Amino acid sequence: MTGSQKPHSEQDLSRRTVVAVAAGGIAAAGLGGTAFAAGAGGEQGGPARTGADGEVCYRLTSETVEGPYYIDADKIRRDVTEDREGIPLLLGLKVIDSETCKPVRNAAVDIWHCDAAGVYSGYENQGNGGGGGGPAPTGEPPTGEPPTGAPTGPPPGGGHQEPTDDSRYLRGTWRTDRHGQVTFRTVFPGWYRGRCVHIHVKVHVDGEWTDAGYEGGHTCHTGQFFFDEESVLASAVVEPYASNTAERTTLTEDTIYDQSGTAGGLLRLRYDKRDIARGVHGSITVGVDPEATQDGQGAPPRPSASASASASASGSA
Repeated sequence: MTGSQKPHSEQDLSRRTVVAVAAGGIAAAGLGGTAFAAGAGGEQGGPARTGADGEVCYRLTSETVEGPYYIDADKIRRDVTEDREGIPLLLGLKVIDSETCKPVRNAAVDIWHCDAAGVYSGYENQGNGGGGGGPAPTGEPPTGEPPTGAPTGPPPGGGHQEPTDDSRYLRGTWRTDRHGQVTFRTVFPGWYRGRCVHIHVKVHVDGEWTDAGYEGGHTCHTGQFFFDEESVLASAVVEPYASNTAERTTLTEDTIYDQSGTAGGLLRLRYDKRDIARGVHGSITVGVDPEATQDGQGAPPRPSASASASASASGSA
């Protein structure tokens, strides 16, 4: 896939033929000079142990379905915003081996998510509604005509779909540094019917970064990151989010989030509680098994009532 030339390695990417980034290029260049590291200490939920170097080592981060809107031909870049309006979000990720606690270096990390109106690039004709991955609804189907203004598009349980247009905003891939860290600049996601606010992620390892690109390897993690209700409610009164009239699913109602706190993908967020519009810093440490293949094609476990109750009691949801 080809496209117009962009500065700082922001060029079109094919998963197995990736435009290479210069060695050491993972520093803060292109992010307004801001280096944002996802710290490990104290932010991950669930069982943990401390490695010899003092690094906190966590259990595997929850795997989820890929969802229908993954595009395996994206762009090598850390700033994925393009022309999308919304609350600035600086997303700092740290990828570690969940067994050894060591950082996973030179991995290719993909993120993608909807805009403030709930629309995914590459699938704009789907509008606001459906998608994002998840089990199909259960129970009796609704009867009668759908209500006026109901979202259109596939149900949340739909499988992968081919892109319908050439837009690629809020999508990007970047390389983890020697500390396993990678940072993306984007906007706070919006929502659509059937899913809580979330960001999709994939981690690819064992490929080779060369002058020709990133080739080979496999996907060792497919997951999603989630936002606590306090932050979502704060964003909902800010334009353009305030104009999103889609029915919103809360974190505890979501069929993908497993209610396990950070181990399930719940982001640690920092922002001015008086004015979230100034921007949000999100961070998380992602524990992966580099030897595993997790391409997100299976069905994730549904959250259980006991898990939900436990999460609520612990304050992790």
